[in-house]
Amino acid sequence: MEFPCSFPLKVMGQKSDAFEKAVRGILSRHLPGIAVEYESRPSGTGKYLAITATFTATSREQLDALYRELNAHELVVMTL
Repeated sequence: MEFPCSFPLKVMGQKSDAFEKAVRGILSRHLPGIAVEYESRPSGTGKYLAITATFTATSREQLDALYRELNAHELVVMTL
């Protein structure tokens, strides 16, 4: 992977305002000044929500830190 590059990050969790707020907060801390495009899609049952955030990644370290914090959050079920 060559940096900088456009990077789509998918985060899944139970559908709630708290989940969306947590994901956006974590991304804003790790991506200051970087534009992020968000798309969200509920699961077929409506219980879960998948958020895809596309942004310009600047380094492997940046991505690793994002994945660590997202995966450690109690409302996040999975990241891809």
